[in-house]
Amino acid sequence: MAPPAPIVALQGVSVTFGGRPLFEGIDLAVGRGDKACLVGRNGSGKSTLMKVLAGMVHADAGTVFVQPGSRVAYLPQEPDFTGFASVHDYVAAGLPTPEQDEAHRVDAVLDHVQLAGHLDPATLSGGEARRAALGRTLVGEPDVMLLDEPTNHLDLPTIEWLEEELQAFRGGLLLISHDRAFLSHLSKRTLWLDRGGIRLSEKGFAQFEEWQAEVFEADEAAAHKLDRKIVTEMKWLREGISARRTRNMGRVRALMQLRTDRAERIKGGQQAKLAIAEAERGGRMVIEAEHVAKAFETSEGPKVVVKDFSTRILRGDRVGVIGPNGAGKSTLLKILTGQLEPDGGTVKLGTNLETAYFDQRREGLDPEETIRHVLCPFGGDKVMVNGQPRHVAGYMKDFLFDTRQLDSPVKSLSGGERNRLLLARLFARPSNMMILDEPTNDLDMDTLDLLEDVLGDYQGTLLLVSHDRDFLDRLVTSTIALEGDGSVVEYAGGYSDYLVQRQPAAKAAPAAAKPKPAETTPAAPKPRGKLSYKDQRELDELPGRMDKLGAEIAKLEAAMADPDLFTRDPAKFQKTSDALHTRQTELATAEDRWLELEALREELEGGRG
Repeated sequence: MAPPAPIVALQGVSVTFGGRPLFEGIDLAVGRGDKACLVGRNGSGKSTLMKVLAGMVHADAGTVFVQPGSRVAYLPQEPDFTGFASVHDYVAAGLPTPEQDEAHRVDAVLDHVQLAGHLDPATLSGGEARRAALGRTLVGEPDVMLLDEPTNHLDLPTIEWLEEELQAFRGGLLLISHDRAFLSHLSKRTLWLDRGGIRLSEKGFAQFEEWQAEVFEADEAAAHKLDRKIVTEMKWLREGISARRTRNMGRVRALMQLRTDRAERIKGGQQAKLAIAEAERGGRMVIEAEHVAKAFETSEGPKVVVKDFSTRILRGDRVGVIGPNGAGKSTLLKILTGQLEPDGGTVKLGTNLETAYFDQRREGLDPEETIRHVLCPFGGDKVMVNGQPRHVAGYMKDFLFDTRQLDSPVKSLSGGERNRLLLARLFARPSNMMILDEPTNDLDMDTLDLLEDVLGDYQGTLLLVSHDRDFLDRLVTSTIALEGDGSVVEYAGGYSDYLVQRQPAAKAAPAAAKPKPAETTPAAPKPRGKLSYKDQRELDELPGRMDKLGAEIAKLEAAMADPDLFTRDPAKFQKTSDALHTRQTELATAEDRWLELEALREELEGGRG
């Protein structure tokens, strides 16, 4: 099938910042019906490239084409409300000049995104500001939409509503986002901005990691024909992906076991007597809430936030908290952590709790301080992490910093680097319970990966408020869902498990709307059973096979690391490269099969409750 005719396109485009090429020779096109995502490392130039397409940044070389008469709408990461007295005026500015008097279209869009036009833009919350910017993008009925981080500060119902809107959009769409689930659901093509150039895959983001690994493997093989420096760099890239995959497999196994344990406690644990909790109070029991209720008086009458909610959270549990904006997620966290008294019921906390808190607003950094001083405020060069001293330079590398930045001032860091520094400081503080309130807002994908890695290794208890579905699926053992009417129910597993276990609810709507409450009666448990003899035997044998393949891959990678192998023995180089590819494919297949069988075993045994 031939690609659609381009509405906007770049040909041979280059942009240079401070004498250094950001990217060179970029060819890119977006046509009607396209749904493409633009991905790349932090600082690779994704937002700049999108601004070139939008006509907001001039290219140093190459041509920018826009089909005559076409409308291109751009959604920036941070909307600028300067000069607009009301939300209505701001959204109306998105209308083409000849159509500025069509106020009814503005009213229709404002109703669509559930915002009042008379509001002062300066008073909007993060989510409201994002919906106002989306309204301005939509009101001009564009042929192409260029969206830079459209899900930032949106709650889950609004993100799901936006997905439906964009899936129905018939024009061209180009997305930048850190939200993996959002990209996977929407994109049909992937544009990868990598080392100054662009790569294209005709598959969506769901296949990106697999494609990325294939590209790095091919690049590494080609690099053997070049110099040692490139070989070393490519080896580092490949080992990073391999190590991350191995580490993630271990975490998947551990997380599935934790979810099974949590499911049993959710099903039967509510009836546990206090004698058990007292025995655990010295360390294992963290939070016990029984029949908690909370309501507030508003101008429209009492608003019920929580009614009759009970839970027991033990050391090592990772609990996600979800719900529309305004449903009371932060209020529930304050009740569970003893910062706010409930109107009814009781909350008991374990002893010796040391809590670290990551607020949506992000505690500020002194722009004049150095990274060294931020991490070692009392001097020296050691950081205490999980009770163990770490040299500050080595700890920095864990958070993707170059050791040469150690004495750089905070003001020299990019936004993504500042977020990583905040996380590094947070995790350097001793804690056994961590509360993260919307930690993924404004994080680039590299920092999001890093946060997931660090939390995956965290040994304490985690309470996580997030709108990132993929992030929740990868981390939490259970999900507490607030439906907005006071109903609060805990489900075993992550966001996907929550969708499976809850009864069908009304389609997602913007957060300011009043969505129909979801039914909270848990789905009936599936009959218990077990794997067939053949499947159980395969499941038992797969870990040993994966370990064996991993060892073989390590030997082959060690052989390929020889920079002279290709020159000395091209046939052996090719044979080793082919064997490495085969073993890596076999390992990926074995890992996928293990996950499939383990999930089937858990389902048959009723582990998901």
